[in-house]
Amino acid sequence: MMDYSVSRHPEFRYKTEFQSHEPEFDYLKSLEIEEKINKIRWCQTANGSIFMLSTNDKTIKLWKVLEKKVKKISEMNIDPSKTAGNGSIGSSISSGLKPLPVNGSHPDKCFNSLTSDFTFPPGGISSLRFPVVTSHDTSLVARCRRVYAHAHDYHINSISNNSDGETFISADDLRVNLWNLEISNQSFNIVDVKPSNMEDLTEVITSAEFHPTHCNMLAYSSSKGSIRLIDLRQSALCDTHSKLFEEQEAPGSRSFFTEIIASISDIKFGKEGRYILSRDYMTLKLWDINMDSGPVTTFQVHEHLRPRLCDLYDNDSIFDKFECCLSGDGLRVASGSYSNLFRVFGSSTGSTEATSLEASKNPMRNQTQIPSRPSRSISSLTRVVRRENQGVDANGNAFDFTTKLLHLAWHPTENSIACAAANSLYMYYA
Repeated sequence: MMDYSVSRHPEFRYKTEFQSHEPEFDYLKSLEIEEKINKIRWCQTANGSIFMLSTNDKTIKLWKVLEKKVKKISEMNIDPSKTAGNGSIGSSISSGLKPLPVNGSHPDKCFNSLTSDFTFPPGGISSLRFPVVTSHDTSLVARCRRVYAHAHDYHINSISNNSDGETFISADDLRVNLWNLEISNQSFNIVDVKPSNMEDLTEVITSAEFHPTHCNMLAYSSSKGSIRLIDLRQSALCDTHSKLFEEQEAPGSRSFFTEIIASISDIKFGKEGRYILSRDYMTLKLWDINMDSGPVTTFQVHEHLRPRLCDLYDNDSIFDKFECCLSGDGLRVASGSYSNLFRVFGSSTGSTEATSLEASKNPMRNQTQIPSRPSRSISSLTRVVRRENQGVDANGNAFDFTTKLLHLAWHPTENSIACAAANSLYMYYA
């Protein structure tokens, strides 16, 4: 939770936490379903409550987080200081009248045995004080409102809210489904890339995202490095795309790792919806949806790792899925890397900004020496190759492929980034 005035940096304080998913077992497929959360998406707020979608590999849940006043019963002790004109309880008991049983007590039990430590004072009690319910401080309570399950045969990799506030999509390797937030037992399949013969499968869906303002448009990326823009008004099953965005392969550059490093791990629309940011293993690419001939800009994130692709393949690091994000004003883009580093690039025309930050309590702020855009100078390319062979990252540190920053998010209006590294969350504000 963020709390600050305009004149100073924000202060973040703990709000709440809750268990979203539990380990499950699919008995039909003899498959264990982990509790780990793949994606979280905010929904439109209502009545001051927070709504969010969370998903693991198979099940999506809609959560409502609300502030609930803690109510306590007070003043239910007996008050001997007040008198009443109805006589004393002690006199009624001594007269032999059988009192009515209280809630939870046995009718045969004596009235004196209501509590083990209670004794009547001499002369009885003149009056009783009625219990009063009072509200103390508030607490946050998370409630699961909907469970959307049994709609994906493969692991869910993406969920995205629609701008209409009523629907959302979920995507796995081969299908994209459309859901209504109020209906949990039915979804519509809008994209299906599964071939009739699985041996003919050449690419899978890696990410899907709704357009931020047009509720009929969405985009999804593939393992071949392409992005498809589809219009839900064209047909119920969007087998054909409206636009295809992909970068042509340079002649003679194909290698064993070409398709692996071309696979797009994440896509994000800009705030206005004109630009799409994509992340593959080596680069960040910014696309203009009005220009499908190629990316507007390419930012080099892992170019310094190209000589070590064999090592990255051997330890499976080449298959790591890094997320990407854009600032609210669209002037900067960011994505994670190894050694708990993340890179921030200026995306405006003519910008040469390229900064690396370490997700730690003492971040090292150094300008990256790797050019943010491909250089056409042969001499500069030679210098880059020489620097790459040093076996260090862009900040001059030794490679550490065990510490990786996969998840990060930019605040939609503030100039702050949230980064998740290992079991810690780091907030950066500029």
